[in-house]
Amino acid sequence: MKNIRIFLIFVLFLGIGIVQAQTTVLHDWKLSSPDGSYTMQITQEKIASGKKQLFYSLTYKGKQAIAKSELGIQLDNQLFESALAIENDTSLSWCENLDFAQEHRQSTQQEWKPLYGERSLVKEDYKELVLKFTKFDEQTAHTEGQHGTSYDKRRSYSLDIVFRAYNGGVAFKYFFPENSNGLFLHITGEQTSFAFEEGTKAYYERWAQGPYSLQPLKNWKDESERPLTLSLPNGLYVALLEAQMIDYARTKLKLSTSQANTLQASIYGPVDAIPPFSTSWRVIMVAQQPGQLIEQNDLILNLNLENQIKDSSWIKPGKAIRSGLTTTQALACIDFAAQHGLQYVHLDAGWYGPEMKMASKANRVAGNRDLDMQQLIHYAAQKDIGIFIYVNQRALMDDLDELFALYQKWGIKGVKFGFVQVGSNRWSTWLHQAVEKAAEYQLLVDIHDEYRPTGFSRTYPNLLTQEGIRGNEEMPDATHNTILPFTRFLAGAGDYTISYYNSRIKTTHAHQLALSVVYYSPLQFLYWYDSPEMYQGEPEIAFFDQVKTVWDDTKVLKGEIGHYIATARRSADEWFVGAITNTEQRKLDLKLDFLNHDTVYVMDSYTDDAAMSTKTKVAVNHFLVDQKTSLQLLLKASGGAALHLRPATKMDKVKYKSVLTKKSL
Repeated sequence: MKNIRIFLIFVLFLGIGIVQAQTTVLHDWKLSSPDGSYTMQITQEKIASGKKQLFYSLTYKGKQAIAKSELGIQLDNQLFESALAIENDTSLSWCENLDFAQEHRQSTQQEWKPLYGERSLVKEDYKELVLKFTKFDEQTAHTEGQHGTSYDKRRSYSLDIVFRAYNGGVAFKYFFPENSNGLFLHITGEQTSFAFEEGTKAYYERWAQGPYSLQPLKNWKDESERPLTLSLPNGLYVALLEAQMIDYARTKLKLSTSQANTLQASIYGPVDAIPPFSTSWRVIMVAQQPGQLIEQNDLILNLNLENQIKDSSWIKPGKAIRSGLTTTQALACIDFAAQHGLQYVHLDAGWYGPEMKMASKANRVAGNRDLDMQQLIHYAAQKDIGIFIYVNQRALMDDLDELFALYQKWGIKGVKFGFVQVGSNRWSTWLHQAVEKAAEYQLLVDIHDEYRPTGFSRTYPNLLTQEGIRGNEEMPDATHNTILPFTRFLAGAGDYTISYYNSRIKTTHAHQLALSVVYYSPLQFLYWYDSPEMYQGEPEIAFFDQVKTVWDDTKVLKGEIGHYIATARRSADEWFVGAITNTEQRKLDLKLDFLNHDTVYVMDSYTDDAAMSTKTKVAVNHFLVDQKTSLQLLLKASGGAALHLRPATKMDKVKYKSVLTKKSL
């Protein structure tokens, strides 16, 4: 019996060897980033079954980031083919019968200025490889018979796979050129996979507003949201993202059922399309330090079309406070906003009636509301404050032209879309068309609930921000807050709804101050669950008064996922720094070497201090610093620190302490 087992094992390994020997590389291509950091290898191979399969792998600075993984898209076009009297395709994997036709290479090196962003200048340097394939070359056979000439119709498809390698990451998508046979496309899924080495762990998140957990690539309960950030045993960090998801279906990531340590792209549902048609981009970013992922996130914008709004002068980012739904409350919020450097007051759900009822029409204030909309808008305009209003998708499903024209007539500046359907091809297309429609009426947009950005704000920058984040509506803890910058915020702006005075926050108040810098959002809510009367002259509110929402430069000074992060952002010649820790106290050493070398700055520091007599326990101090200054932040558990650095005047140099070389805060 023992000898039989040994023989069977030998035969098994022999069989594996035969399969491997039969695998033949038919085509092999390489694509590297302009700086050489990324190298992607793409192959088409004849596998043991005699079928062809496309694969890719990726290295970053000589280390493996993605192991050999499948490429491909799945079509089920048999119904369309039958309708046109075309012989059905019986392939198990639609891409297994692709024939390579030709390749095209090009490179781009340019810069562009976004209307707003985390940086005032974006580099767009990449090398591109387009691989063109055909499936069943178009040909028409005919025979002469007693009834004349008959034709044998054949299937004919073309598929381009477009690869781009940037210095900040790589991306690829599937593109179907227009076909002469008039076939529609019924896309049912993708073969796209991402294989990793054993021991890789992922920051798994089941839904867009869900919690995170660090898990190995096994035994997942369900799919994971994107962006998905992973930690590799070789020390690299990898983020998997999606870009330009406009009229496709949302992609999440699930474990492969056939290959260990491998993730599979999983689209929400089927997509019916007419060529020419493109899928969204599959994006891979790699870094040696997790903060580098944040500094490279312009890649998502680069993979979208440029601004399509000819006159963008009306698009103004800013800070906001949410108001109660009475005239008195809203007037108080307008006054507070004007006094504290805010730009918007928001009227949330319920102003036009029960938002979940189709009968609630968002074209008038509900009869039971003591809310004079025109009085508020007129009063706000006098103080240069704009009014945002919430509208549930149920109400938005009415005539958008009629509704948005009415809002423009009222003088409304922006609309927050609520409870939008996301994921499917139908609702993805509807949502982006609604943003485009809002731009026609000069309305800003904030999308709440499960929607996550894929770069559409570059194309239609009236889309200032979106939720798709577990923020202060759920009151997460500080550890969750230190995961978000390296995961959710890689995709773009996030409406976290910062709250300052609310008793339910699970962090210190300095932590909340710092979030306004760490978290990027061109429309930044600073007082989500707060009201003007809660303010009792706390001096640290000066930080919220002065902080910006868009930036000229962004640097991650230090960061470790789930532990801490310190982010510096520049607006003109001012710098703002936000530092937060998880639920553990921490000493964080920071150098101010990002400052101009010949400039002395006043640093206003806002730190947690239990000795303070105010209810918020935040200390405010002022020091002179320069590029040589080193700081040590003493962060309390669930705490943070906020710093504002501005060039010192002659009076400042007399008023404040001399330049520090080492300071503990």
